Amino acid sequence: MDNKLKFACPCHFGLESVLKFEVSKIGGENIIVKDGRVSFEGGYDLLARANICLSTAERVLIELAEFHAVTFEELFQGVKKIPLENFIGMKDAFPVKGHSLNSALHSVPDCQSIIKKAAVERLKAKYHTGWFEETGAVHQLQFSILKDNVTIYLDTSGAGLHKRGYRRNANAAPIKETLAAGIIDLARVRSGSTVCDPFCGSGTFLIESALKALNIPPCINRRFAAEKWDCIPQKVWQEERQRAISLVNKEAEFEAFGFDIDEEAVALSTDNAKKAGVKSRIRIKQADISDFKPVPGSITVCNPPYGERMLEIREAEQLYTEMGKVMNPSAENPCYIISPHEEFEQFFGKKADKKRKLYNGMIKCNLYMYFR
Repeated sequence: MDNKLKFACPCHFGLESVLKFEVSKIGGENIIVKDGRVSFEGGYDLLARANICLSTAERVLIELAEFHAVTFEELFQGVKKIPLENFIGMKDAFPVKGHSLNSALHSVPDCQSIIKKAAVERLKAKYHTGWFEETGAVHQLQFSILKDNVTIYLDTSGAGLHKRGYRRNANAAPIKETLAAGIIDLARVRSGSTVCDPFCGSGTFLIESALKALNIPPCINRRFAAEKWDCIPQKVWQEERQRAISLVNKEAEFEAFGFDIDEEAVALSTDNAKKAGVKSRIRIKQADISDFKPVPGSITVCNPPYGERMLEIREAEQLYTEMGKVMNPSAENPCYIISPHEEFEQFFGKKADKKRKLYNGMIKCNLYMYFR
């Protein structure tokens, strides 16, 4: 088998440029950016490296095939041509899931069963067996059908890559780790930065900032579906983990300060920072926003409570006004605030130097960037 594989990494809309930079940094070749995903090429070493090191990717998929299909026969034949035996062993499990949009083949359950049938027929011919027990490692097949164009993927990650392993518990409205990492990147957090979060919640911004500043791979402490695949030597994973650990910057001067009015959030952030191995770099205490004073020369990054979820909208607006009084963003003390409120700037009292559309789950937000 040719060792060059094509990968696709989905990401939050608005973070494509951040992920592209990350992919180029780890050695991805022939990088292509589309809405909500970045594609690139590499070998098994890059597959492992992408899973361990990428902070804004949702998962790492192998792109197996792309073809046009408007009938179930075309779908069946397209899948049957894929050399699945290069990845899937005789005892391995290969469940199928996916979605279809604006296509003739619109029934997802029907597409699932056709793809499964085609995969079975292909592997039956290769392994000379009439039955698969599927008790081995999981090889999740995914399909995407968009305007009659079919793409078939193999998921190498298993659980989404936002599951770093440090946040077993979360508060009421946590921000996803991958989105937080992207915002940290846009806020230009570096090894010598100081970061403040006046609404630290479960500590996600503080922890993702520390991981970035110290160059700690975000998923170094978790496992991936493809680690159990026979087609990838265990040595590849061992070497990539060692490589990633060797690049950690222990000399970084980074520090972070977190505040929250809720005592439980303070305990939660502290516990999560400990699990992530960065507690020595982060100080967290209970404090109200009205008492917030940014550390001179620090970057403030925060996800203030949303009116739709946690507070009445009017209370949220009062909070934004209070934030405007105490934050005073400038070139020396930049602020990066994510909010779904369309009139955030009006209540905050300052027009952002730049805005970027982002989605926090299904909630359309803006990242308000103050850096001048």
